[in-house]
Amino acid sequence: MMMMRRRRRRMLQDGSTQLLCLTASSGVPLFTRGASKQLPFSVIGSLNGVHMFGGGQGVVLSCCQTEGGGKVVWRVFQDSVMLIAVSGGGGGGGRSGAGGKEEEEAEEEEGEEEEVRLQRLLENVWSCMVLVLGQDELANVRNVERLKRDLRSCFSLIDQLLEERHEGILGNLTHCADSLLPPNPAILQEAVDAFAQAADSEFGCLIVHGRIATATEKWWRLAPQEVVLLSALIRSLSASGSSSCDYPVFLPQGSPTVAHRLLRFQLLPGADACVLCGPTPSLHRAETGLVVRFWSPLLETLRDCLAVGERCLPGSVSLRPDVLAFLLINRETRRSVCSVRPSTCQPLSKARCWELLKLFYIFCISRYFTQEETLCVSPEERTHRGIAEDFAAGFSHQPQQCYLVTEECKSYGLQTSQHQLYLLILPSVPTFALRTVATQTLSDLTAATRF
Repeated sequence: MMMMRRRRRRMLQDGSTQLLCLTASSGVPLFTRGASKQLPFSVIGSLNGVHMFGGGQGVVLSCCQTEGGGKVVWRVFQDSVMLIAVSGGGGGGGRSGAGGKEEEEAEEEEGEEEEVRLQRLLENVWSCMVLVLGQDELANVRNVERLKRDLRSCFSLIDQLLEERHEGILGNLTHCADSLLPPNPAILQEAVDAFAQAADSEFGCLIVHGRIATATEKWWRLAPQEVVLLSALIRSLSASGSSSCDYPVFLPQGSPTVAHRLLRFQLLPGADACVLCGPTPSLHRAETGLVVRFWSPLLETLRDCLAVGERCLPGSVSLRPDVLAFLLINRETRRSVCSVRPSTCQPLSKARCWELLKLFYIFCISRYFTQEETLCVSPEERTHRGIAEDFAAGFSHQPQQCYLVTEECKSYGLQTSQHQLYLLILPSVPTFALRTVATQTLSDLTAATRF
């Protein structure tokens, strides 16, 4: 078990993130997203220039930290597109006097955690661009002005990644499918399988409150990042207010150059049925025939599923009252379920609980726990993920548990061969009891849901 010293400061400094996209060869800006106050053109040019200078000297510049505590991260994809993430710090520089060394170490730790987040952001943004436009158009830029126009169709997805609009949606960070566990899974599974088969497809899913309630076996076999980004796209399409849509998509890993059709149908507000298919069926035939045939008899079952809400668990599943929030990951299926339960005994808002849960996850995977999704990426991308491996190299074993004590709450991480569990716990719980709370919570969740 890894024990961490008590940290008296917040895990994240205030700041905003700005995303820059440029052509890799000439540095022509393609778009800028995030942060209300954009960086001056001269600064953007300097960020591109220093990266190009390093490349000319045989050095790959991937990350740097500013004096104010901010972070800059660079990535070049397909030797064609450069993405730069700039994260503003909340203050900072060096400190002196008692505690100065401890503060510096804490700042260094936070910097590593922020780099993990920004690197994941750049990976997701590139995959979003491939999802919408296809790899060929991005890897072979023939007309910059046309590409600028085409990239606008990616903005809603990219903004969703930057702004994290949906509380409780952590798949962008974990690369695990955000899931909701319905009270009647067998009935819904049978309906999704039959609906997809009737649509000449093996890829179908039911999305409830932006999370996957059930899906076909082939849908789960898609690369984890593809499942996450498809869910994000479905949330974006659902927010547009349309009752149905036919949207061309490329699978960043499975089919980056050949488009598929994503058919989405609103069954009830907050519930969408989707399939990935070929030229048939037409949107009209699927909407007027298949949706009515397979989903109309299940309206009450869908309402029961919607009633689960952001808790993401059936009402029959109970949790200990001292658990404020949890994130449970199934390492085999790359699925996750999470929930926040603010307590009247703890002055933490729901939004702050979500923030702390995300930060604790980053803290754990950047130091102790393994990241299976690295097996799904190209060798060149693996070279950018050395933080956890370098830190863990000093251990003689693979850590299975860790905890963190702060003024706001106590956090506990637990890893088994099949699961990872991240908990936020009331600060009144004795530290020696955290392991018992975590093991009992994992047992209760898996026994009740078979997740």
